[in-house]
Amino acid sequence: MRLRFILSETWSSLKRNVPMLLSVMLVTFISFLFIGASSLMQAQIVEAKGEWYDKVEVVVWLCPDGASQAASCASGTAPTDQEIVDLEDFIHQEAGKVVSNITYVSREDFYKNTFLKQYSNGEYQGRTLTAADMQGSLRLKLSDPTKYQVVSEILQGRDGVEDVQDQRKIFDPVFSVLNRATMVTVVLAVVMVVVAIMLTGTTIRMSAASRKNETEIMRLVGASNWTIRLPFILEGVFASLIGSLLSVGVLSGIVKVFITDWLAQNVQWMPFINQKTVWFTAPALVIGAVLLSVIASSISLRRYLKA
Repeated sequence: MRLRFILSETWSSLKRNVPMLLSVMLVTFISFLFIGASSLMQAQIVEAKGEWYDKVEVVVWLCPDGASQAASCASGTAPTDQEIVDLEDFIHQEAGKVVSNITYVSREDFYKNTFLKQYSNGEYQGRTLTAADMQGSLRLKLSDPTKYQVVSEILQGRDGVEDVQDQRKIFDPVFSVLNRATMVTVVLAVVMVVVAIMLTGTTIRMSAASRKNETEIMRLVGASNWTIRLPFILEGVFASLIGSLLSVGVLSGIVKVFITDWLAQNVQWMPFINQKTVWFTAPALVIGAVLLSVIASSISLRRYLKA
């Protein structure tokens, strides 16, 4: 009987306060759209890092035959096969816990498998180059890509090594831009959440004030404090629930139209988030919106509906 009364009061209040509830719904929708967008953007960064960082390598460029600006290549000759083996042994000894695999790429292999794929006729800056003009290299696979600095410190300036390059530097500027975009959406989301809390609290408080006589009568006939408060709280929960579900629906549509059906089809070298990511994020958005409404409504009602 009490549950039926509470639901009946909630329904009556919803019909009377449609404009205010629509405003709560709209602000909740926009707030959690920003929160969801920042979450999905961060998920995209994690997805890309997981894919790319597993593939990137540290490239140790060996000295070429001829002049080089590196002091470690003062001899003017490329390292011999034995010197390369010694260098690999040194890497295993000094950075064995960091380096999981070493692959030697000879000048001939680099020329055939890399250079000629970019310059099929072998011409570069007006010159026709051969394998003798290339450099050998060691490709190091790291067990932890963030430990690049360890490898760089032990190899920079070592005889036979011209340069040490971390392929992560190619991707880090991209991740930096994405991280900054995420921070912008987070700041906007926080602002909108504050607005949603204030608007939800104000709306519920106005609803309670407009029904002050009814609540006084309920109190006189012995209704408990929570029996009086619950219909107002459910109003805010209903509006926030619809608003959060709308934000999930829009996020799902954005991911499908702009990422799955367009971006993923045209940029196939990069891994992208999908609908599974959206549905994984959805429960947190919906539950967060409901909790936000319950907290804002409860705090707001304490002033007007004191026991």
